[in-house]
Amino acid sequence: KTKGEVKVFVDTAPLMEKPLAESAGIGWEGKHTNLVSPNFGSWLFLGVILIDVNILDNHNSSNNNKCGTCSKCLDICPTNAFISPYKLDARKCISYLTIENKGHIPREFRKIIKNRIYGCDDCLAVCPWNKFAKKSNNISFIARENLKKPTLKSLSLLSDLDFRLLFSGSPIKRIGRNQFIRNVLIAIGNSSDKSLIKNVKILLNDNSILVRVASVWALSILSKHAFMSEVDQRLKNEKNKEVINEWLESKEEIIRNFKG
Repeated sequence: KTKGEVKVFVDTAPLMEKPLAESAGIGWEGKHTNLVSPNFGSWLFLGVILIDVNILDNHNSSNNNKCGTCSKCLDICPTNAFISPYKLDARKCISYLTIENKGHIPREFRKIIKNRIYGCDDCLAVCPWNKFAKKSNNISFIARENLKKPTLKSLSLLSDLDFRLLFSGSPIKRIGRNQFIRNVLIAIGNSSDKSLIKNVKILLNDNSILVRVASVWALSILSKHAFMSEVDQRLKNEKNKEVINEWLESKEEIIRNFKG
């Protein structure tokens, strides 16, 4: 038998799996730029096995694109991230903004994100080919009870240790506590739940600049009164320019809307 080096992974190496999967005959890249399988729809993970030996290629890789005239995935995108069919501006994609983006979420997208705190997948969920998808029996894909319908209040109070313990074994863990709390604060700002103002005020003092900026925005959206009672004193004590700018921009927006 021929021996060689092997690397096996699922979404853990910088490789363009989708075009490889398409050329392997697994499916086709849909208009939402994700792979669609005629047997499983688009709810699937792509596993990769890399080897450094030649193998006999005797499969039929023909798997014609079957999206047809359907544009449901393009039409449902909250941020209009699709420039055209098969072309995505990742900078607008909510999955990018909440997961891969390590900086502040741009103001223009914060209200559009609504209550999404880790990814989006609307374009996948609406795909008609998912009528062929089946629920996995793999225990790794079954949601843990303590992660079903968590409250924004409980999530906003997570310390770094609490976060790592709660999401141990979950892909959410890789974005870290600060990015996660940033996302939670955006959802809180969009929640209209004034009982969360207390939690937001606590996070105004967080060590993370990322968290403080998001908390300023969340407070400005949840309660104009609570925001205006805080802003002047906070501006006197805040040292970070990014946080100061967020206070100023949010204040200007409140005043502008009031005058309007």
